Amino acid sequence: MICCYQIAFGGVISVAKPSVFRAEHSMAPDVSPDRSISPRRRDLVFIVNPLGANGKTGKEWKKLLPYLRSRLDTDCNICESFTSGPSHAIDITREAIREGADAVIAVGGDGTLHEVVNGFFWAGRPVTNHDRESAHSTALGLIPLGTGSDFARTFGWKNDPHEAIERLAKGIRSRIDVGVISGEGGEAHYFINVADIHLSAKAGYYASRYKKFGNLCYVIGALQGFMGHKNQNLKVKVNEGEWEEYSQVTALCIGNAKYFGGGMKITPNADPRSGNFEVVILQDFKWYDFIVKLHKLYNGTHLSVKNVTSRSVHSIEVEDVSGSGSIFVQSDGEHLGLLPRKFSVLPAAIELIC
Repeated sequence: MICCYQIAFGGVISVAKPSVFRAEHSMAPDVSPDRSISPRRRDLVFIVNPLGANGKTGKEWKKLLPYLRSRLDTDCNICESFTSGPSHAIDITREAIREGADAVIAVGGDGTLHEVVNGFFWAGRPVTNHDRESAHSTALGLIPLGTGSDFARTFGWKNDPHEAIERLAKGIRSRIDVGVISGEGGEAHYFINVADIHLSAKAGYYASRYKKFGNLCYVIGALQGFMGHKNQNLKVKVNEGEWEEYSQVTALCIGNAKYFGGGMKITPNADPRSGNFEVVILQDFKWYDFIVKLHKLYNGTHLSVKNVTSRSVHSIEVEDVSGSGSIFVQSDGEHLGLLPRKFSVLPAAIELIC
């Protein structure tokens, strides 16, 4: 049975005894070929952001525990790990994978999920189990309890933790793609949902300051992002080809999945199992265009709108033509700095419990 590692910012590791929940009902077996007949107990590490959604995540997690006990039975070892600050979930995830966890489950919103996904990688490579003879890899799971939970929408999952626990109990896995972002001399950064550039990234940056207002934070962020906003000319290189220039870009979105911003179906053709991104570019949008066309952006019918283009790519580089160094970049709602950046697909990089 693995232990639950709480890793402090200074790098000191303390080991906490994991909580093991025993149940009265049997759990459905894992359907992956190399595990379906294995009698071994599954080690599940739940990473909880107790302060997520203004403390709601921690409270909801406590309420879930009785059902978790009754559903997962004695076939699983359950470990709770509570994050203590930014990037803590990354450290917990890496340690859990190295110790051979069967799955790491993000409990919270897209921010917690984003950190857990980044924990699957280190120094540009996937993190691996210390036991090189192990026949299984660590899967990614999700119990959506956060503000946005946009990634879950791509799979049609409801924001229902009990439904999520049922998925974990069944243990069905599917390989999904992960996006990797690289910049000038910076460390690689990973994303699972949507990365975006310019206005939408700036709005997301401001929205993160108002999460106490729930989904209203996205509206507030958008309004603040519009203040002083100017469309910019961008250079784009797709699939290692030639540079192209796009004039008066309002936003450029790179979708591994479909939704961002609290339910906006911005990259409606994206599929995290396709091996490609969908890139959607909005050009020469004015503030009133978003008011008039907002319903199209939310239901995913905006690709037919004037000045909106879409293309499927496996890599894309983006630069600011003016060199102003003022174009925001974010991924999965997390601010990453400024252009230039390169975005590439890592096909089938992670097993997702779905």
